[in-house]
Amino acid sequence: MSQASAVPASAPVKFMERLRAEAAIEPDPVPTTSPAAKTTQIIAIYGKGGIGKSFTLANLSYMMAQLGKKVLLIGCDPKSDTTSLLFGGRACPTIIETSSKKKLAGETVAIGDVCFKRDGVFAMELGGPEVGRGCGGRGIIHGFETLEKLGFHDWGFDYVLLDFLGDVVCGGFGLPIARDMCQKVIVVGSNDLQSLYVANNVCSAVEYFRKLGGNVGVAGMVINKDDGTGEAAAFAERAGIPVLSAIPANDDIRKKSASYEIIGRPGTEWAPLFETLATNVAEAPPVRPKPLSQDELLGLFSADSTGRNVVLEPATIFDMVGKNEIVKPTLEVVYDTV
Repeated sequence: MSQASAVPASAPVKFMERLRAEAAIEPDPVPTTSPAAKTTQIIAIYGKGGIGKSFTLANLSYMMAQLGKKVLLIGCDPKSDTTSLLFGGRACPTIIETSSKKKLAGETVAIGDVCFKRDGVFAMELGGPEVGRGCGGRGIIHGFETLEKLGFHDWGFDYVLLDFLGDVVCGGFGLPIARDMCQKVIVVGSNDLQSLYVANNVCSAVEYFRKLGGNVGVAGMVINKDDGTGEAAAFAERAGIPVLSAIPANDDIRKKSASYEIIGRPGTEWAPLFETLATNVAEAPPVRPKPLSQDELLGLFSADSTGRNVVLEPATIFDMVGKNEIVKPTLEVVYDTV
């Protein structure tokens, strides 16, 4: 008798029965005796470079802190300028730079090396490589890996605000959306085509990852340098997202921002604006946006300002080489298909 024939035919059946019995056992319930962890709203703010994200976030985070909230502001821009207004123009040591120096010295990064505070606002910069010396998106990923080592998920903040460039499309800058690292996204734009193009791209990214099973939504739009022409508000309406605030194109705001002055202080002229923004940011639910097509986006502006009246004229070989194409007979053998 062979070894194979010595195995009872009922053995596979009994083995499957044991697997089914094991799978039917309910797991132990999750312990509920300890208090629930503090819920933190993590909000990623996107916008075109130079549109005023840092200005908006510095004043927003300051006002939130004055309203009694515990706020962490994280700059995710390689320029490392998110916290400059908050700290009166002073440069904040970045996580990437500090991490490199500590590693060379055989030391570990501590909270006090990279996180600083002013009037109740906690802030830090991820940083990035110098021009031509590395990938900014990879720098973002490395920065968040360092934050996780520092216990990021255990920190007890009410709000964590992330400042991201929206016109850089590599994976690192899409991290909060792609990996559900935040609950909602806010876009900052103005009444110009380029900033709304970036805002629309961010909405497209959110919708793309929602279709893949993601949970991040867009909470709304902040219109900065609003001159009243209405294109940004029209975009928000078409995209199905609310306008959380419209910050006017005001010379007083421009001058104070240029001199690194916080204008979102309680009791000042601009306090009601940022108090309303703080409330709207906190309460606005994340929604699925409706990104516009290129033609729909251009349709928000007049044809004269966007060049939509230009006709595409195909180029010819004469345009390229200065002479007409000479058709030469080919020696290629072409076989008839049966």
